[in-house]
Amino acid sequence: MESLKSMYDMLIRAMGVEGLKIPVTMVKFYRHGDKIPKEVMENHPDNISITSCQADKQASIGDAICLTKKNIGCVAAAISLGLVDENDENPLEGPRVYTEIMRDHALNKENFIPPSPKDFTTGTVYACHDAGRPEFGLFGDSDCGRYKDVETAKQAVIEMMAIQPAIMKAVFFFHPYYNDIKIIPDVVVMSIRPVELTRFISAYQYNTGKRINAGMGGLRAVNSDLIARPYLTGEINVAPYCLGSRLIAKIDPDRMGIGIPFKEFEKLVKGMEDSQCGFPFHKYPGASD
Repeated sequence: MESLKSMYDMLIRAMGVEGLKIPVTMVKFYRHGDKIPKEVMENHPDNISITSCQADKQASIGDAICLTKKNIGCVAAAISLGLVDENDENPLEGPRVYTEIMRDHALNKENFIPPSPKDFTTGTVYACHDAGRPEFGLFGDSDCGRYKDVETAKQAVIEMMAIQPAIMKAVFFFHPYYNDIKIIPDVVVMSIRPVELTRFISAYQYNTGKRINAGMGGLRAVNSDLIARPYLTGEINVAPYCLGSRLIAKIDPDRMGIGIPFKEFEKLVKGMEDSQCGFPFHKYPGASD
């Protein structure tokens, strides 16, 4: 098998635009019972919490980040990635990026109790206004919530893919140029522009003939739509990112995400190379911008 660096370089080179850069992150799951390499644990921050979208973005620029139940900054991501039980009634210990935003806007900050995983699963957090839990709002007392009522929120949560029961011990985010240890990722996440997605789809279909069907929602884009869904289904998925990705990770406005199971990533790279002469990407308007 080619190295991850070689595969990424081959993909970019085959697109035929000099200087083209596409942010990419490799994601590796470690289950309970797996031995986590010390090189991975050396990238486990202990004194801060980090959301999955932050970890994804940081890994795409060369950092490596290991997330566990102890340091993940988003309760919803902890559910999606199989690090916590979705029906756990106990809030995660310590401050977390996402719930600290709630605390910052709460009227009674000192007595604020962050929501538990179950509060997310039952829709209480996402329909905080309808549920009568204004302290779970992200934007103060006037926050209408992410959904109009609890029932709508429950339906949305049901359709958010999650690795449950909680079988994962750690999730490692790293760049294809990372070379401290050889790791085969489970999922590859790339941050692409629509013009690049056009070429990706044609490259993937060239040898497979398979369509890419997008399942997307307004929340949990990175952890559920771009990581958990490809991991569980074995299929490529596309999502336009979400509230947290945009406001917390500060994803660029012209980018959308594509989550690719590693086996499908290998097919994509080969398809990109094989189809070069049939798809002049460099001529697409905006391709070289």
